[in-house]
Amino acid sequence: MSETPLNFPLGHSGAALIVRSAAELGTIVREQRRELKLRQIDLAGIGNTGNRLIVDIEKGKPTVQIQKVLDVLDLLGLELIVRPKTPSSL
Repeated sequence: MSETPLNFPLGHSGAALIVRSAAELGTIVREQRRELKLRQIDLAGIGNTGNRLIVDIEKGKPTVQIQKVLDVLDLLGLELIVRPKTPSSL
């Protein structure tokens, strides 16, 4: 997947989100795709991948290959940032 990213903000705020599960990431991917007014098959075509991959990511399938997820995030104009966890308040 070496297509140009679509570069649109997630939702209206574009705020960073903490993701703790594949299901949460899938929800973000689905919302961003819908925000861009793309069908799953459209996103698969842009990314030169199968529709099943998009379905699996959006359903939160935990065994999807990480590079494929990163490629889809890139196409949607999203990025994954890893940072140390912030201490929780008691």
